[in-house]
Amino acid sequence: MSTQLPRAISPMAEELREKIISDPDMVLDDQDVMRALIAANERSTGNNVVDLRGLAMERLEDRLDRLEDTHRGVIAAAYENLAGTNQIHRAVLQLLEPTEFTPFLKALSGEIAQTLRLDAVRLLLETKVEGDEPATRKLGDVLITAEPGFIESYITYGRNVPVRPVTLRQVAPETDVIYGDNTGFIHSEALMTLDFGPGRLPGLLVFGSEDPHMFRPTQGTDLLTFFSGVFEKMMRRWLG
Repeated sequence: MSTQLPRAISPMAEELREKIISDPDMVLDDQDVMRALIAANERSTGNNVVDLRGLAMERLEDRLDRLEDTHRGVIAAAYENLAGTNQIHRAVLQLLEPTEFTPFLKALSGEIAQTLRLDAVRLLLETKVEGDEPATRKLGDVLITAEPGFIESYITYGRNVPVRPVTLRQVAPETDVIYGDNTGFIHSEALMTLDFGPGRLPGLLVFGSEDPHMFRPTQGTDLLTFFSGVFEKMMRRWLG
């Protein structure tokens, strides 16, 4: 009859064993270590034994991974929204600084465009045209005039659809009438309709970006609606 002697434990293994006994959470919180232990247990039990606890743990790990992905997505979205809110607030403060109309327009294409990371800003005003004037006429770097009805036609592409206060989309080939020399570089745009009050033709504030994904139809428009509302009230003051 043979007697099996106990296996000697090395000092390093003994130290690790004591650490695990004193702080088991160190192992339980490490997913890689737990997977290795479960795999070793499955090998020892053989293929004919169904480990329900192991299956349950795998499902819990999958759920935990999905929850962590959702958590990261929510945090990223919240951070992006906070960053966008801060940008809009800074741009509104910059919008309120000029005391004359010309500096007001220059601020649009200057510091406000930089704050909002835009590659083009245009203010389009509808006005009655005479004779053979073109459909749109550029007045400076920012201001454009157009014949009545142009804004609705530009936003809807001539289709019989309602005009929303804010439209986000990729740029169409016909945008040379808006961006002029920048045509071909602008790939997405935000279109904000402006109401200047009774008896006045409407306007359109246009933000353009070289990034085709900066303005997408699936994005929220609350911040741009707020900015365009402030801008609209400022324009009413200048026009008055």
